[in-house]
Amino acid sequence: MSELMNKYINKKKIELSDAARKARIMKYCYFFLLPYAVLFITFNILPIINSIYYGFTDFNILEKAEFIGARNYINLFLQDEVFQTSVKNTFLIAVITGPVGYIIAFIFAWLINELPKWIRTLVVLFFYTPSISASAYLIFGTVFRDDANGWVNAKLMSWGIVSQPVMFFTDPANGLKVIIPIILWTSLGTGFLSFVAGLKGIEKSQYEAGYIDGIQNRWQELWFITLPNMKPMLLFGAVMQITTAFNVCDIPRNLAGYPSTDYYARTVVTHLFDYGYQRFEMGYASAIATVLFLAMIICNKIIQAALNRVGH
Repeated sequence: MSELMNKYINKKKIELSDAARKARIMKYCYFFLLPYAVLFITFNILPIINSIYYGFTDFNILEKAEFIGARNYINLFLQDEVFQTSVKNTFLIAVITGPVGYIIAFIFAWLINELPKWIRTLVVLFFYTPSISASAYLIFGTVFRDDANGWVNAKLMSWGIVSQPVMFFTDPANGLKVIIPIILWTSLGTGFLSFVAGLKGIEKSQYEAGYIDGIQNRWQELWFITLPNMKPMLLFGAVMQITTAFNVCDIPRNLAGYPSTDYYARTVVTHLFDYGYQRFEMGYASAIATVLFLAMIICNKIIQAALNRVGH
């Protein structure tokens, strides 16, 4: 027994010695990584830790934070009906703009991969432009305006389809039907661009070797060659799509109003914005942020597990 213990201790000493030797060899690499590490910890890790801490406090910025335990979370899940509405809306948007947007972006990237370069450039521009336009909601707000001056309402009335302007953003029955497709289109850009880049980076020789080894059609080619080669891009696109889906705020807030009618367009981030920047209840807002952060982490883990099965 003691001999086995000595072997185990010696093995650990050798591993620690190797780790220390590698650290000394790589010390200059760590030195160059230090500025990024400092910035990452300062602007990413510390705010997350602060948010988790303040989620257990009553904090209004002006006064000292008072520890109140899990009261914010109890109120959030059991008493805050608007939060429950925001969760329902956020997950509805996330389900449509997340998986659906992800699949649409990949399918279009795959389909245009063999097109001539100038056509591919136009399609990429069509998909990517809304995601980099900070004022996209202004364009759609004009198109679907709730009065006779809106482009869609003007056409519908001129064609005799309706006699009164349709309340696209004021009426809860119509609002999400218009807002969700807008969010979907504006969320496609980054993932679509990464998929296009990933597809262009796959060597043609792999497809030729695949057909020699027994690949019989484009679907097998997609599953056994294309998707395994694109795992980094697929993961990046998934993370970006999830982040975009769960952080929806600006488009519903600017199109549906703030607050929207009966809170029909309320999202978790809009709810957080309300308590953090309008009411200055930072403790409660931090609890909302922590719940959102955990939901995003769980979804990311599920997606990573699913992508690890690709090609197996």
